[in-house]
Amino acid sequence: MRLYQGVDLVEVARLKEAYERHEAFGEDVFTEAERAYCLKRSNPYPHFAARFAAKEACLKAFGLGISEPGGLGGRGRLREIEVESAVSGKPTLKLSGSMERMSARKKIAQSTISMSHTLDLAIAQVILLGEDAPEEAD
Repeated sequence: MRLYQGVDLVEVARLKEAYERHEAFGEDVFTEAERAYCLKRSNPYPHFAARFAAKEACLKAFGLGISEPGGLGGRGRLREIEVESAVSGKPTLKLSGSMERMSARKKIAQSTISMSHTLDLAIAQVILLGEDAPEEAD
């Protein structure tokens, strides 16, 4: 088995500024379900920041940087990483598009995500467990 890990820390104020300043930011980065989940909260921005951190942590676990050509793809790739919440509140990752294909290539069998936030900061860690697969250029 092979272990892939990523972690990211996001300032809530910076995320809030991007969300409010750029009209398309929310739709480019978050799925409709993620936006609905966060906007139900009295202060949605710590929840958005935690999900943004989770998306970046997931990219890092896959060995991608957000500023690399394959990292963001015009923010669209971030939307291919969706944070879903179980009734219990436990977050899970749902991958689609190129991220789902990358997961299949790396033979990812299991993913674990942990998120936390305060009013100022949000942090997320993603751990991916894959079968032994040859490393390939992504």
